[in-house]
Amino acid sequence: QYSFKEVFGTHVLQKELFDVVAKPLVEDLIHGKNGLLFTYGVTGSGKTHTMTGSPGEGGLLPRCLDMIFNSIGPFQAKRFVFKLDDKNGVEVQCEVDALLERQKREAMPVPKTPSSKRQIDPEFADMINVRDYCKVEEVDEDNVYSVFVSYIEIYNNYIYDLLEEAPFEPIKPKWNSCNTPVRNGDFIPPQSKLLREDQNHNMYVTGCTEVEVKSTEEAFEVFWRGQKKRRIANTQLNRESSRSHSVFIIKLAQAPLDADGDNVLQEKEQITLSQLSLVDLAGSERTNRTKAEGSRLREAGNINQSLMTLRTCIEVLRENQMYGTNKMVPYRDSKLTHLFKNYFDGEGKVRMIVCVNPKAEDYEESLQVMRFAEMTQEVEVARPVDRPLCGLTPGRRFRNQAFREELSRRLEMRGGPINGETEEQSVSDMFLQNFPPLPSCELLDVNDDQTLPKLIEVLEKRHKLRQMLSEEFAKNVLAFKTMLQEFDSSVISKENYIQGKLSEKEKTIAGQKTELERLEKKIKTLEYKIEILEKTATIYEEDKRNLQQELESKSQKLQRQASDKRRLEARLQGMVAETTMKWEKECERRVAAKQLEMQNKLWVKDEKLKQLKAIVTEPRTEKPERPSRERDREKPVQRSKSPPVPNMPPVRLRHRRSRSAGERWVDHKPPSNLPTETVMQPHVPHAITVAAASEKALAKCDKYMLTHQELASDGEIETKLIKGDVFKTRGGGQAVQFTEIETLKQESPTGRKRRSSPSNADPPEGAVDSEWTDVETRCSVAVEMRAGSALGPGYEHHAQPK
Repeated sequence: QYSFKEVFGTHVLQKELFDVVAKPLVEDLIHGKNGLLFTYGVTGSGKTHTMTGSPGEGGLLPRCLDMIFNSIGPFQAKRFVFKLDDKNGVEVQCEVDALLERQKREAMPVPKTPSSKRQIDPEFADMINVRDYCKVEEVDEDNVYSVFVSYIEIYNNYIYDLLEEAPFEPIKPKWNSCNTPVRNGDFIPPQSKLLREDQNHNMYVTGCTEVEVKSTEEAFEVFWRGQKKRRIANTQLNRESSRSHSVFIIKLAQAPLDADGDNVLQEKEQITLSQLSLVDLAGSERTNRTKAEGSRLREAGNINQSLMTLRTCIEVLRENQMYGTNKMVPYRDSKLTHLFKNYFDGEGKVRMIVCVNPKAEDYEESLQVMRFAEMTQEVEVARPVDRPLCGLTPGRRFRNQAFREELSRRLEMRGGPINGETEEQSVSDMFLQNFPPLPSCELLDVNDDQTLPKLIEVLEKRHKLRQMLSEEFAKNVLAFKTMLQEFDSSVISKENYIQGKLSEKEKTIAGQKTELERLEKKIKTLEYKIEILEKTATIYEEDKRNLQQELESKSQKLQRQASDKRRLEARLQGMVAETTMKWEKECERRVAAKQLEMQNKLWVKDEKLKQLKAIVTEPRTEKPERPSRERDREKPVQRSKSPPVPNMPPVRLRHRRSRSAGERWVDHKPPSNLPTETVMQPHVPHAITVAAASEKALAKCDKYMLTHQELASDGEIETKLIKGDVFKTRGGGQAVQFTEIETLKQESPTGRKRRSSPSNADPPEGAVDSEWTDVETRCSVAVEMRAGSALGPGYEHHAQPK
């Protein structure tokens, strides 16, 4: 949201806009004050339309001209009475010099000043046909006025005169490849003008064409002639986009009449020159939206640079005004701001019309424009205008006219001229009519004694009457002197009283000024504090928003972490339940395996004890001989029966049953295994025998056994049975967890160290005569043997749980 002094809708009439914005500036112009009016906005927002208008609906410029000439129409001076010099000043010429100047200009072959009696160009006739008669109410009727107009443009930070009469073709200028003008007689490029400073420190354009105009039609015709030379181009945003800042300057020269009210007072100090500048700024635009290239791109860059300089100057002025600083305002960075430096320093009123186009594409640019325009309202600098005191009686123009009218009326009544002597004689005759009439003074006879006495009597009467009149006159003079003295004394007393009152009022005013200065300083301090507090509040609000966003993000993060934690807890509970179940099964399996192992150990011990008992209790009469292996295989020896296996046939091979025979197994036997043909071969019923482990076989079983053979250090074959559990994985496959290793080792009895008595010692009586006299050795070796052999290889059972 932005705040402005006045906001107009889309259907506002040109008259309403003029009454609010431009009418006060025209009133100030006629009262001798300067004014500046900007139209500012994005390209295509209606700046030129606001300033110029359209057929049937004139804009601000024709309405300003119409109001000026409606106000000063009957009080205009003749042409060339006012003459502008080349130093931004004005001079007054007498009637003879003005007449000579007019004759000189009419004889020159150059184009003449437009005449008000000429027919109006129909191209702009509707624009200046303003039906609303508007004029300034308070116009000094004792002054004479003259209006001068000039029209310039600021293009690429150069100033050009649009009214300069030069053979310049704006559409197709003849430039060569070096970007310099062709030197021929047909084409002269426009020359840029310079800015200068006059003796009153006001900026002006040197050598600028200034035309004296006497009517609205003349002034607008001059404007239209320059408007056709203005640089416009077709861009992506506007078909006729203004590529330069145009400045139409209206100067009003006014000077008082002399005491007779006939001629202009020939004093340069009494001339007042006021100025109204109507500026149509080029539109601010983004080059990426206009698709500008080449010269258009350079033009857009210069336009934006000059507008940025204008904005910088306004910001520095605002800062100097609000905070009491004295920073240098960069007027010279752009010709636009340098030309109007005096206005920003307080030389006159400055008004800005912000044009906004309600297009979505112009949103960002419109925000920048309104932000800058809102800030410019806070800048108010003004300097008092000292008008020269004329010292002549007001109303002399109309009194002179009334005198002339009365004189002409009397001339018509009398039929001839009357002069001042006749008037005085008639007044004296009227005064002498009050005296007694003189008798006839003619003496016809010498003896006439009546004529002279009568004459003497009349003259004495006249003398007495004259003395009476003289005395009356003296009395009246004395009374009038007394009245004058009384009046003077009363005036002096009143003056003293007024002076006392004035001194009191001046003291009061001084006190009020001091109080106002104090309050202004206090206001500036408070405004500065308010701004600091606003900035602090903005920072705190920003911090608050950031903290709220951070709090929201952290709360969302905590919620995500809590949900992840809940999912992880559920997952961990599932994993704990699964692991608990698995270890319970593992414990049950291990307990069963341990029980089976202990049973096997008990069975082995029982077998050993039984065989030991049989060896101890069986009497031997002969010393047994150890047969060879060939003999053992050919001739089996009758083996003593052991109590636990009475029904086992001696010649039948025994297979060792697995301790987990009740479960489904995968019997993995690689093809490289060699059959040992021994009785200790493991046998697992209902097992799936495979040469290579496969997923299909593992899916059907819950136990796994791998048979592995390798050579031991003594050269014998050592067989290892690697067992494990099969369980399903989360991915749908199978995994094997190894639990124990059984080692089956084959040993040769001949390689063992016998524990026997010395060979030369005789065996004791009752002892068995044999090499195997050590019962422990015999029992540990010959646990199981082939049937029919006295001695044979034995197997050790090693159960090594994982």
